[in-house]
Amino acid sequence: MDMRPLGRTGILVSVLGLGTVKIGRNQQVKYPDGFELPDDAAVRNLLALARELGINLIDTAPAYGSSEERLGRLLPDRQDWVIVTKVGESFEHGQSSFDFSARATRASVERSLRRLGREMLDVVLVHSDGNDMHIIEHEGVLGELARLKQEGLIKAYGLSGKTCAGGLWSVEHCDVVMATCNRQDTHDLPVIAAAHRARKGVLIKKGLQSGHAGHQAGADGVEDAIRYVLSQAGVSSIIVGTINPGHLRDNAAIAERICRELAGC
Repeated sequence: MDMRPLGRTGILVSVLGLGTVKIGRNQQVKYPDGFELPDDAAVRNLLALARELGINLIDTAPAYGSSEERLGRLLPDRQDWVIVTKVGESFEHGQSSFDFSARATRASVERSLRRLGREMLDVVLVHSDGNDMHIIEHEGVLGELARLKQEGLIKAYGLSGKTCAGGLWSVEHCDVVMATCNRQDTHDLPVIAAAHRARKGVLIKKGLQSGHAGHQAGADGVEDAIRYVLSQAGVSSIIVGTINPGHLRDNAAIAERICRELAGC
């Protein structure tokens, strides 16, 4: 699996990252098909396969139900992985809640450290509720993340936002931005371009339209979607969530083939 720098953080990430919503949450999700949460043995096997395929990047969040806690228990050699987690949204008792205060941010980071069994988190992103600029201008979350970085509890931070304005602000002021990118949703292309110019890390979410790309067009749709994302200058990695080992193998093979074609990874 090809590696790309995550901006200027000093972190190298596989061009394909594993999203872990589906190991921790199956309520109020937007995938085309329902699913059962996998048991511990299935999760262990999936993570071992990801490692075998050269994937070193895991994406999780408190909003992903039991995902963080399960990764902390089941992830092999967890210090060798690059783990991206988030603050601002949590999911408990079947409901999401949001809190972007400085106090909640610190508590969330400390909880993630305990759950994941880490002394330092690699990347922490603000899990926006869609009101990106309000969060940036009126909440304490980003200032607290900067303090946590200075204290050595996180290596890098940024925003997983929903607006171009929020993404552009993150590029200017943070280390990493998580942007949406697929053929049906191109609103963050200026964010990706700005991050490329500024040498900031770019992680892509919804590259497969939360599973709808493959659901609508099969394997060709998945390959076209991954090619579209990895062809954008400045993209560090595309995060794809799956609990299907066959899909994970196929996605890894597609990513590797595209990187060879682009000859720039």
